[in-house]
Amino acid sequence: MIIEELDSVAAEHELPVLAEVMQACVEGGASVNFVLPFSQADSEAWWRRAVLPALASGERRLLVARVEGRIRGTVQLAFAPQPNQPHRAEVTKLLVHPEARRLGLGRALMTRLEAMAREAGRSLLLLDTVEGSAAQRLYESLGWTALGVVPGFALSTDRSRLEGSAFFWKQLA
Repeated sequence: MIIEELDSVAAEHELPVLAEVMQACVEGGASVNFVLPFSQADSEAWWRRAVLPALASGERRLLVARVEGRIRGTVQLAFAPQPNQPHRAEVTKLLVHPEARRLGLGRALMTRLEAMAREAGRSLLLLDTVEGSAAQRLYESLGWTALGVVPGFALSTDRSRLEGSAFFWKQLA
């Protein structure tokens, strides 16, 4: 496994694979702001609209995990834009392809993301995830502090129910 950062040019070059990872995660039930149906084209459009410009402007940074040379996981660090919060960032879109789960990619991505945030002068990180999910257990095992749960926060990927979101924070040393 190799963890590396992609800039906007490299991310655009890898766009089909990045979109495929996200699409597979959504198809697998990951609650990352999308609902089914969610196509490869939908995923590519989101990366082009939301991520590539933010990477180019420096508002966001992107890490990927490669297994045997192929991107199988991603995570993003979004810097707080508020002038009174230069110390804060949000963790977004931790995605591990369903075929690459249980290999430690999520943990490796989060560990490197925390180091990247420190290097960027960020000392407070925030994130949210589906209540009771494997991601919640991962964040807890990495020392994140639960802030609380908002019940019925988001529609499930298959649109069948409202799910609670667990919010977490971590103070970096």
